[in-house]
Amino acid sequence: MAKWLLAVGMFLPFFSAQATQDPEALYNRTCAACHAGQLPQAPKSGDRAAWEPRLAQGMAQLVVHVTQGFKAMPPRGLCMDCSAEDYRLVILWMSGSPDT
Repeated sequence: MAKWLLAVGMFLPFFSAQATQDPEALYNRTCAACHAGQLPQAPKSGDRAAWEPRLAQGMAQLVVHVTQGFKAMPPRGLCMDCSAEDYRLVILWMSGSPDT
């Protein structure tokens, strides 16, 4: 029984659902430091024209950029507790996408 519990305990983190964070709260906590206008190359929140060509790359590519870092953006956008779903939701929120 103990071996079974140990095995389940080792694999549970890989299969457990992680709650997503509120996109606006996440933006205010980590993203606003660059995306509120301080860095000219970082698209501002709500600037649909700046986000349009980025969204055209596809959400999967944008999440990779956030996760690995891209140009001036640091890896994980300095959000070490964010999941890929958190990144997807905050990108949609910042871009003003109707999919949010």
